[in-house]
Amino acid sequence: MQNIDEITDGIIRREGGYVNDPDDPGGATKFGVTIGTLRRLGLDLTGDNRINQRDVRALSREQAADIFKKQYFEAPKIGMLPAPLQPSVYDMYVNAGGHAVKILQRLLGEFGFPTLADGLIGPNTAQMAAQAMDAAPDYLVDAYGIARRNYYYGLGDARPTLRKFARRRDGGKGGWILRAEEFISASYRLSDAAHLARVRGWA
Repeated sequence: MQNIDEITDGIIRREGGYVNDPDDPGGATKFGVTIGTLRRLGLDLTGDNRINQRDVRALSREQAADIFKKQYFEAPKIGMLPAPLQPSVYDMYVNAGGHAVKILQRLLGEFGFPTLADGLIGPNTAQMAAQAMDAAPDYLVDAYGIARRNYYYGLGDARPTLRKFARRRDGGKGGWILRAEEFISASYRLSDAAHLARVRGWA
């Protein structure tokens, strides 16, 4: 089982370096840390009393790891979840905030362990997740990964500007889909043909 530092290193690897894609709602980003996160935390890394793209560029890998562990693992209490679920939920929280938890909460309901889909991890969500893991230890992590994948496809359905993150220019799986499938057993990953069928209606 991976520890928190190993999981965090994997997230930083998947996120990559500095990008400022106009279609990305997060804006300027480095290692997955957005300019909005730096502003929310008041991190003026360049010391010029402004927090802008220069601060994002100045962010170190170590600073990003510290932000992730404190803000996206400890603060949302992901450590309360069963250990096998933590890597995928943590990775998704970095990518989608509270939606990561809502996806899990809705999934738990589908498994027969209802909890309020409020995006917050508390005693009830933790208990339901533990019970679901006991009941379906071979399926819950894969089911969550599949739900993540469906969430990404749903974003593409709803917002054409986001489709490039789920589908490459050549039609293959985009970064979002590949990211979700890193946490899904090989037998549940979509074939190239199935992926193309899923996005066929996209312009």
